[in-house]
Amino acid sequence: MAYKFEIYKDKAGEFRFRFRAPNGEEMFGSQGYKQKGSATSAIDSIKAHSPSAAIEDQTK
Repeated sequence: MAYKFEIYKDKAGEFRFRFRAPNGEEMFGSQGYKQKGSATSAIDSIKAHSPSAAIEDQTK
């Protein structure tokens, strides 16, 4: 199995997505979106921008 995004509908009828690791563990999930296209756009944005994303340590 590979890393993957899963789009689904929550109990309120909104579209959400989660990101799963190859072992099936959910690594993170999204907020709810009224339209499926908005969830898909958020996934596209993560894919495009995550290689250059900074890590901000807020535990200091």
